[in-house]
Amino acid sequence: MSFTLLKRGLRPNRPPAPMWREHPLQDHYDVVIIGGGAHGLATAYYLATVHGITDVAVLEKRYIGSGASGRNTAILRSNYLTPEGILFYDESIKLYENLASELDFNVMFSQRGHLTLAHTDSSMRTMQWRAEVNQIQNVDSRVISPAEVKKLVPFIDTSDRPRYPIMGALYHPPGGVIRHDAVVWGYARAADAKGVHIHQQTEVTGIDVEHNRVVAVQTNRGRIATGTVLNATAGWCSLIAAMAGVRLPVETRPLQACVTEPLKPFLDTVIVSGTFHFYLSQSDRGELVMGASVNPFASYSTDATLDFAEALAGHVLELFPSLAKVRLLRHWAGLCDMTPDFSPIMGTTPVDGFLVDVGWGTYGFKAAPVSGKRMAELIATNRTPELIAPFAYDRFFTGQIVGEKGAAAVTN
Repeated sequence: MSFTLLKRGLRPNRPPAPMWREHPLQDHYDVVIIGGGAHGLATAYYLATVHGITDVAVLEKRYIGSGASGRNTAILRSNYLTPEGILFYDESIKLYENLASELDFNVMFSQRGHLTLAHTDSSMRTMQWRAEVNQIQNVDSRVISPAEVKKLVPFIDTSDRPRYPIMGALYHPPGGVIRHDAVVWGYARAADAKGVHIHQQTEVTGIDVEHNRVVAVQTNRGRIATGTVLNATAGWCSLIAAMAGVRLPVETRPLQACVTEPLKPFLDTVIVSGTFHFYLSQSDRGELVMGASVNPFASYSTDATLDFAEALAGHVLELFPSLAKVRLLRHWAGLCDMTPDFSPIMGTTPVDGFLVDVGWGTYGFKAAPVSGKRMAELIATNRTPELIAPFAYDRFFTGQIVGEKGAAAVTN
């Protein structure tokens, strides 16, 4: 249990200490991590705590959590389709369950359950398929009836009035939501306490490679000599990789989301509909957090669009007509790096010392703890952990893809 809040209450006039420190940029680090989001910070944390490697720099071109980690809708689940994906995300959920205690920081994890609605016969077959694969991997996931959906979500319309009535759902009790900012801050605070240097406003401008090996990273603040570089960026991963001469099979697309004005609590579970292309949850402040699929075109734009808001509102009202008068409060977009098989790229590359933890699409935040832990293991031991081996860079050349599109629903 954390006593931080109690201590501050007893000393109200004392300003809180910074969550992490500022350091001069050294001209050498053993490990340089590009990207100050949840994945990069988690890797730095596990390098320091599990493997004792503390000569680590985390470089962020803006501020910590300013990228995908701060723009996602923070839904967590492990009910994927492939055995490789299920095992991977299930370990992440287990790490998230103990993260607040481990970091001594409240990450506001709420395992409220996750419902993936089915509106057609083919969707029902897919849900049954996913449930069976999940159960084989000992993940709590099962198909439920419209009556059970109604019991879990009383305000949803389970009648035959919607254009696509609800025929059932895949129910995943361990799924839920978490506070994304708290995860980022918790990892940054804990990594800093172990000696990791976190450098904000530090943009990578180049990566020096000699004899097919990384030797340095160029930044807007100077050159850093290093033998190990991890690309843990989202939205810009292909551009960073190109600096090292590595080409990634990644396409970057915007993903939009929005929140409504606060309402009294009425929605306990996370709702996803692949047919209507939306997902919906309610925050602790009462806001409805909503999103849909990625934009149908590649772009680096983070502008929100009116057609997205109109389409999303129409889809939500199909199943929640009582929300017709609710007002939108905020609307934003983030960038997603999509791979051909909807799975990430993790591990080594053809350039020695240049590693990647990229291509997460819309799944990245769910996997931050397990990705950080396993990438740290790879860096420390120079051996690829079995759990991330299926997501290797070379799978696109050998044909051993890990197709997760069937579990994407609306790719949330």
